[in-house]
Amino acid sequence: MLTTFGSFVLFLRGMVTRTERFRVLWNRTIDEAILIGVDSVFIVSIVSAFIGAVTCVQIAYNLTNPLIPQSTIGYMVREMTILELAPTITSIVLAGKVGSSIAGGLGTMRITEQISALEVMGINSTSYLVLPRILAALLMFPMLVIMAMLLSIMGGYLAGTLTGVMTAQDYIEGIRTDFIPYNIVFALIKAVVFAFLVSGISSFKGYFTTGGALEVGAASTGAVTNSIIAILIADFALAAILL
Repeated sequence: MLTTFGSFVLFLRGMVTRTERFRVLWNRTIDEAILIGVDSVFIVSIVSAFIGAVTCVQIAYNLTNPLIPQSTIGYMVREMTILELAPTITSIVLAGKVGSSIAGGLGTMRITEQISALEVMGINSTSYLVLPRILAALLMFPMLVIMAMLLSIMGGYLAGTLTGVMTAQDYIEGIRTDFIPYNIVFALIKAVVFAFLVSGISSFKGYFTTGGALEVGAASTGAVTNSIIAILIADFALAAILL
């Protein structure tokens, strides 16, 4: 455990020493941002919209006390979405999609000796290959989380009104009740931390892959598993520290 953590720290240290020129780094970051962010919009949209819809319907199903106003449903959907569902579930989904892609891509480059070729040419392979991926993740994860918040709340609105469990006025009243702006900041902090964990762990697992195609698959699986575990641990730690 300590050996692996030390290797990870040295891996990150090597990434920020002798970096590439800004123009090269910028172009690489934009390319990776498209792969990480733009290509993930569809799956994040579907997951977040249905999570919001299901959350609204299930809260309404359990909220049977006539003394509790219907607007409470909208309030609970908003709080659950902003504090937990949008940043955490979105990051777990991206850990499966983006994390496996990063680990598989770097693992394939390692076993086909493309990384060795970069190092022979005098290029810092970690700076050229890994740093743009991490920067792109840090940029795109918060954007995807903001989109997930909006779509989840909209999904709850559509589910609540179309199924007849509540009126649109009650739902809007609920999502406007006792709003705390800091919750948005907290969710974005979580998104940035999760982005670093997913991209960093996945890059580490892929970069140090050895063997053949079977090991690349194992590295991708390990990257997703470790990323999800790290997300859950960080989720608890951030909630305990920042809330």
